[in-house]
Amino acid sequence: MKSLRYVGKRIPGIDAEKKVTGRSIYINDFKLPGMLYGKILYSQYPHAKIIGIDTSKAEKLKGVKAVLTGRNIPSIRFGFLQDNSPLKREKVLCRRDEVAAVAAVEPEVADEAISLIEVDYEPLAAVFNPESALAQGAPLLYEERGTNLISLPTGLDCGNVEEGRRNSRWIAEDRFEVTWVTHCCLGTSGCVAAFDGKGNLLMYTNTQIPSYTQKYFRDALEILGLRDKKVRIIQTAIGGAFGSKLETHPHEYIAFLLAYKSGRPVKILFSREEEFMATSPRQPASIYIAQGCDNEGRLTFRDVRMLMDAGAHGAGALWAPTVMMMTTSSLYRVSNVRFRADFVYTNNTYCQAMRGYGNPQVTFAVESQMDILAEKAGIDPVEFRLINANEPGEMTPQNLKITTCGLKQCIDKVSEALDWEKVRKEGHGIGMASLIHVGGGARIYRSDGCGTIIKMDDYGRVDVFTGATDMGQGSETVLAQMVAEELGVSFEDVNIVNGDTNLSPWDVGAHASRTTFIAGNSALLAAKKLKSQVFEIASEFLQEDIGFLELGQRRVFSKRDPEKKIDLAKLLRSTHFSTQGRVLMAEAFYDPPNQLYDKENKGNISATYAFGSHGVEVEVDKETGQVKILKYVAAHDVGSAINPLLLEGQICGGVVMGAGYALTERLISEKGEIKNPNFLDYKILTPKDSFPIETIFVETEDPEGPFNAKGVGEPGVVPSAPAIANAIYNAVGVRIKDLPITPEKVLAALKKKRGEGR
Repeated sequence: MKSLRYVGKRIPGIDAEKKVTGRSIYINDFKLPGMLYGKILYSQYPHAKIIGIDTSKAEKLKGVKAVLTGRNIPSIRFGFLQDNSPLKREKVLCRRDEVAAVAAVEPEVADEAISLIEVDYEPLAAVFNPESALAQGAPLLYEERGTNLISLPTGLDCGNVEEGRRNSRWIAEDRFEVTWVTHCCLGTSGCVAAFDGKGNLLMYTNTQIPSYTQKYFRDALEILGLRDKKVRIIQTAIGGAFGSKLETHPHEYIAFLLAYKSGRPVKILFSREEEFMATSPRQPASIYIAQGCDNEGRLTFRDVRMLMDAGAHGAGALWAPTVMMMTTSSLYRVSNVRFRADFVYTNNTYCQAMRGYGNPQVTFAVESQMDILAEKAGIDPVEFRLINANEPGEMTPQNLKITTCGLKQCIDKVSEALDWEKVRKEGHGIGMASLIHVGGGARIYRSDGCGTIIKMDDYGRVDVFTGATDMGQGSETVLAQMVAEELGVSFEDVNIVNGDTNLSPWDVGAHASRTTFIAGNSALLAAKKLKSQVFEIASEFLQEDIGFLELGQRRVFSKRDPEKKIDLAKLLRSTHFSTQGRVLMAEAFYDPPNQLYDKENKGNISATYAFGSHGVEVEVDKETGQVKILKYVAAHDVGSAINPLLLEGQICGGVVMGAGYALTERLISEKGEIKNPNFLDYKILTPKDSFPIETIFVETEDPEGPFNAKGVGEPGVVPSAPAIANAIYNAVGVRIKDLPITPEKVLAALKKKRGEGR
């Protein structure tokens, strides 16, 4: 890549100063004149009929302006299967189901009003794990369906698994378990809903999908009879998302229903306990996996079956098999693949997207078993992975087109950084795990694109109106770097405008590690169009052919005649104040060259794929089972590093999140009730639990990416758990197959290994 001024440089985030000085406006800070405060009453039971609701005492409380139940609002349905509603009418299916809501002049008044609402329930038998829910005679959550099994096209067949099994010299078969974990955003969920005098809805919210949120709420307004009204979504600063704000949620619908009834703005802001209890975690799963290899260590087949707890409603987690089957079919070269995923309704909380979107679960099983199979075959785990590693230019059995691929380089660099062949003392071990993930969007909708509008003023300053959402990953900074580079202006001259559907073009939302790739390509297309407009003007002014003009350091100049040059601001002002004044604006929409899966769940779902490999050295205390991470190495194929500083932040953040998934985090649910809804009892890793992390960028320069970049927002979290599990096995010889790998589990496994019984 040629020498660049901004791309590839370690530039701090555009929003960093606002955040550290407290000037960023989060939903917690937001207030409108006359605003009311909304509160929600949740179910007392995991499964029950609602016999009656008495709201009379709440309605009489001074300061209460609106009280709603499922029986005095229109029927609004939402969610992946359209099986959820803002407030439940006849039946509750889990403890987080919303039963009633109030809006009052102060939060304390709203809390008191909620406590005065009396609900008469008829408790029903409940089920809390998929196996029980599928048993004959199990209570049905949706009687009309006749089963708790959710019927979805989540199967994939490539080649012939039975033939692959017959041709295997070595076979490994195992069952792995992963549990609920949650996003732990520092900023809790919330929104402010307001109607103007014409019945148009304005919603301030920390959503990841403003364009889709606008669409969903527009559909809901039609149900209210407001067919010709507008919906405007304005994003407040997002205090963490990681997938938790990738859907429209009941509290957002409740807020605008309360606002509509009261005629005043209504704010709903979750407490920390509500954030744990009433937002959706990453789904748990039982994973049955078999893999085989031949005498040379080449993979012969892979067979994966997932049994997953969907909870009470079909939410965004039901899309996760699109990623799970990608890893099953296309991480390493394996021709014979089978994948099945069964989702089951239970009376637990329902699940949604979380960073990695299904990939951490399936990669834990695949990469743990890669070590198990390598040991059976007598092959070093690094060598085993190199034998089977993906190569550039391949087509996988699922018809994924691998363009650039740095997986082998990543494996080699991790092995080198960990000094793989070094003899370690007792209780010390090393482990490795690799990953594949979408790096150029993931087409699950008809459109996977993003729009950009760029405007240049008379002084060469640039406003970039983008649909892209910055939720902490640094996309505003990266887009500014790209636009400044393309237009030859200063980085400080670029202003990013986003987060307002009245101003920002359409965008599919921030998910699937897509923003740098897709929003970046969109911004570059618009910048190129704008640059051509500048050259049109400059060509006439400088009397030079357009083909010989260049933009750089806020000047337009001739590449063949240094005397032909003009300051950009002077050129623009001269044009503006001439008789032929013009506004310099350009727009573009980039929709990547990827595909929806076909009926067989095959197709090139992403325009490019991110690869990587993680390695870790651990120390395991045999007396306590405590695991200490001594060194962590994360090597990622990033295409090209647009901003190494932000890349390090993304990868290190993903590694720590993945280590928490591996070792400490678990949302404890007992009979549908969350028992650890706070940071004291939910064991997220803190700065005191930090460990050395070395990040390595493998730059494969993907031709489809903006400045050859790939998306890397999610991959950092994907292989952490199996890398740590493999290192623990290497250290003390016990294989833990269910997450999290707590000291108690390690100690119990060590005692069992020593023959000490339970």
